[in-house]
Amino acid sequence: MPTRHNYPFEKLRVWQDARNLIKNVYRATKSFLRSEQYGLTSQTNRAAVSVAANLAEGSSRTSRKDQAHFSQIAFGSLMELACLMIVAVDLQILSPDIEARLREEIETISRQLNALRATQLSP
Repeated sequence: MPTRHNYPFEKLRVWQDARNLIKNVYRATKSFLRSEQYGLTSQTNRAAVSVAANLAEGSSRTSRKDQAHFSQIAFGSLMELACLMIVAVDLQILSPDIEARLREEIETISRQLNALRATQLSP
């Protein structure tokens, strides 16, 4: 199914990559303990979704300062996700190999968000 680009955020490569990260995080959290369904699983999935959602919300703002603010929130959610992945490995409910693959995606998106925010803050 081809992706339509009706909204400005859909054209952002970082949003597209964040969307892919969401899918990979949801796949990874399917293996989490059932007892974590409303804890670590839910928080991890929400952090991943928050990255893309904040990029979308920020793209609707008319001021570049507001756009940068939402990019910063997206970055915060991305760092929360990185932390939760580490915790999941520490608790032995996520394999280090899966965490390493997700971390590569997180690092790519981190660089993209920093670059986007820099352009939003430039005069």
